Amino acid sequence: MDQRDLVRVSKRVSLALRHRPDRFGLTPDGGGWVPVGDVLTGLAIDRATLEAVVADNDKQRFAVERGADGVERIRASQGHSIPVDLDLTPAVPPDLLYHGTSQGALDSIMATGLHRGDRHHVHLSADVPTARRVGARRGGAVVVLTVDAAAMTGDGHLFYRSANGVWLVDAVPPAYLTGP
Repeated sequence: MDQRDLVRVSKRVSLALRHRPDRFGLTPDGGGWVPVGDVLTGLAIDRATLEAVVADNDKQRFAVERGADGVERIRASQGHSIPVDLDLTPAVPPDLLYHGTSQGALDSIMATGLHRGDRHHVHLSADVPTARRVGARRGGAVVVLTVDAAAMTGDGHLFYRSANGVWLVDAVPPAYLTGP
């Protein structure tokens, strides 16, 4: 399977596990986990394809584990718009975090801050290159904003770190942002 096909399947797996499991006949548990066999059937893909998507995803979007019942299951690491409890515990972030976005969104973000929209959290990166890659997904000129996570933590904001290293927070008020 070529890279373009892997990306296409990865996007379908993300849609199924993060946003529209019903479209694929899937029923995630409270933590967002779905039996691997159900995903294979629901997305009409084979095991090798799913393994390639999980292994080759540069952002490690998916986690696979064997549940207490012995059933292998998969979930998205973060980014859900469906109700899930990822069982995250607060963590102390680095002093600075980063958020990549498009130049067109900059004025609005600097005026109102970063908001989670229909997701559970705002996603932040620990380094500029990752933030730049994330921001490039939207197309156009990419800008990277710096988040004063140390000041936010000092002011009582809670941060979480997902299994794949993405930093999560409920919102980032504009006072904690600096632009390019």
